[in-house]
Amino acid sequence: MSNKFKGIAAFAVGAALMSSAAHAACGDISIAEMNWASAELMANVDKMILEAGYGCNVELIPGATTTTFASMNEKAQPDVAPELWANAVAEPLNAAVDEGRMFVVNEGPIVGAGDGYYINPVVAEKYPELDTLEKILERPDLFPDSEDPSKGGILGCPAGWGCQLIGANLFRAFDMEAKGWKLVDPGSAAGLDGSVTKATERGQPWVGYYWSPTALAGRLSLSPLTIEQDWGGDENWNGCISKAEQDCADPQPTSYVESVVNTVITKEAQAKGGDAMDYFGKRSFPADVMGSMLVYMADEQAAGADAAVEFMNTQKDVWKSWVSEEAAAKIEASL
Repeated sequence: MSNKFKGIAAFAVGAALMSSAAHAACGDISIAEMNWASAELMANVDKMILEAGYGCNVELIPGATTTTFASMNEKAQPDVAPELWANAVAEPLNAAVDEGRMFVVNEGPIVGAGDGYYINPVVAEKYPELDTLEKILERPDLFPDSEDPSKGGILGCPAGWGCQLIGANLFRAFDMEAKGWKLVDPGSAAGLDGSVTKATERGQPWVGYYWSPTALAGRLSLSPLTIEQDWGGDENWNGCISKAEQDCADPQPTSYVESVVNTVITKEAQAKGGDAMDYFGKRSFPADVMGSMLVYMADEQAAGADAAVEFMNTQKDVWKSWVSEEAAAKIEASL
């Protein structure tokens, strides 16, 4: 058995040996394990810390931005979304917070996180003058779509991600189709990664949606594009751009909203209170640490549970700042 899996087994045994009284003190907590690497890591780190440090009984529930938010908003399940990219659900999230159904307990679970339009280094090096979205849109010929080379291909978001709606509406707002562009559906997160990786390895220009910190953005030196267009206002973004196309009849051009990443909990979770809920407000992953962990996950093909063990063993100075000394001692003993 590898050291990595020994670590997982040891943690599982340690967690199983906790007293029922300790579990009762915290109770059951359900946490969304979103379908991208940083969110997988965060959910599994939360599980390890809450179970070993505070005696919680944690269930991880698979999720994605819009589906997890809808479930929390309508069914109060799961209790926690560790890494909710709030721009995609800004209007209903604001309403849920105003009405007391949900609470934002951490406005910065990852330092320096952001998403939007990115280019690969082929564009940055060969065409340094194309440093804004508007300038890129003037050159669809540099980004021929694989199915229709007469059009430029701009990669959108995978289905189920909130940014899919944003990308589709910005495509219309900037009249990209008339300018010779096609919005390309990558099919999945793996499809998006494969698209930018293949283009970069072949020395071909690439433009599309991406975000950081991620292992791929760092490894491939992807660069975010600025947008010359001024901010079009909250009403345009929250009331149209971030909604389904049928609910956004007239999207207006706008700069990309500043990325907002939150840890969000339900009213029921908030009511539990205690150290476990306080923990969510204290934990924040530095960008360089998260980036290094994402590289580890990619290089080792590590799932969130494996990566969480690696994080807990190698980043003790980080996670110990999030918990009490008593909890830290319990967690360290379980590793």
